[in-house]
Order: sequence, then structure tokens, then C-alpha cells
Amino acid sequence: MTNVLNDQAESIVDVAMLALQRSHEPHYAEAGNQVSRERLTALLALVADCVATRNLVPMIERATALADERFDGGFDISEVQVAFHVLEEAIWSRVVSVTPQDELVEAIGLIGTVVGAGRDALARQYVARASRQHVTSLDLSALFRGGA
Repeated sequence: MTNVLNDQAESIVDVAMLALQRSHEPHYAEAGNQVSRERLTALLALVADCVATRNLVPMIERATALADERFDGGFDISEVQVAFHVLEEAIWSRVVSVTPQDELVEAIGLIGTVVGAGRDALARQYVARASRQHVTSLDLSALFRGGA
């Protein structure tokens, strides 16, 4: 299955880039297509490596560092998560189309676990940082006011 991720990397990143461009996220637009492509390519390579080694630590470490970098850069948490979402969607599209049916369950489990661990680590670190200072995008008080 890592062969699919590695052999189809360019195609996966192409699809993810199109989705990222459609998202119109300000920091990614500002960074430009080349930088965004490099970031997605590196994230895909990390997913492939973690799947191949069955080791989540590198993903968790990178996602935690990424949360710090993006928080310090003024990114909104939703903007940061979009890169994970578009890449995961592109991975699923390619993997499902080329993976034999009897290998899909394992592929889905492995990829979902790796990407999910990254998204989770990223969100936990971002929220931990944001909880130390007020961040408008994380003000959830309106959700808990009143109600029937």
C-alpha cells in the first residue's frame, strides 16, 4: 500500500492542490502554489513513511510542530486543518481506485490512523496554545448559552 502512496504521489498532490486552491485559504494563497505543493508533498511522504513503518511518532511530532508554526504565523485552526483534509481526500480517491478490494480494509485503517493521529495532534497543540490567550475562532461560549 505504501507503493500506491509513493507511486501515485504526484497525482495525489495534484488533486490535493486543486482542492486547496478552491478553499481560498488566505495563508496558503499568500504562500503560493509552489510552497503549498512542497508542504503537501512532504506531508504525503510522512504519511507514507508512517504507514510503511507502522509508527505514528513522526506524524505526531510533525503535526505538533506544525501547530506551533501555524499558530505563531497567525493561521486559524480551520485553515491549518484544511491541508490535512484535502490531502486525505486525495489519498482516499487514489487508494480506493487502485487498491484491490481485499486490501482496502487494511489500507483504510492504516491511512485513517496515521492522518487522524496527525489531525488530532495538530488540533490538541493548537488548542493548547490558543487556551493560553484568547483566540476568536475558538470562542465556543455561544454554543453553550441558552437553548431549549
